[in-house]
Amino acid sequence: MTGFSEKAVIIDGKGHLLGRLAAVVAKTLLQGDKVIVVRCEQLNISGNFFRNKLKYLAFLRKRCNVNPARGPFHFRAPSRIFWKTVRGMVPHKIERGKQALRRLKCYEGIPPPYDKRKRVVVPGALRMLCLRPGRRYCDVGRISDEVGWKYKDVVEALETKRKVRAAASIRLRSKLSKITRAATEKQSKQIAPHTAIINSYGYN
Repeated sequence: MTGFSEKAVIIDGKGHLLGRLAAVVAKTLLQGDKVIVVRCEQLNISGNFFRNKLKYLAFLRKRCNVNPARGPFHFRAPSRIFWKTVRGMVPHKIERGKQALRRLKCYEGIPPPYDKRKRVVVPGALRMLCLRPGRRYCDVGRISDEVGWKYKDVVEALETKRKVRAAASIRLRSKLSKITRAATEKQSKQIAPHTAIINSYGYN
């Protein structure tokens, strides 16, 4: 797990369009890179919420009439919804596609150790850049909550705790940087007279 996370690209899913981000991630996986997508519950889908909910409910009704236990299997969690979207964009029935999917990890929220890693965005998939102002959209997490995902409140609570820790860490780093800067300035002022004396004797 540690080796995977060290070399992987970590994408923050907040504010990205589901399909566009999945297309970019699928291409990246097929090129041999490892990708981790966090905050999948804050991915967006274009169109209003009610229409998208009806479409997903119709998708949930698709099953095998002979034996529904055979599938197809429908996921409710946002991370699995994104994973299945990516799966549809890679040749997952051949070895190349299987290996590509093994290089993908998806999570709700930002679990450790990814909360302390640098996260990136994909400009070509950002809702603010892809949708015209005023166009309707909805969150994947809200749809998942409506169709049976039971961990929305848990993820929100954990995200609130993570943001509090991150804010405290930023304040601590800012305080330490101020102390370091003040100590450096003080040290330079103390060294300056000695440097002037040395230069007056012609030593370089």
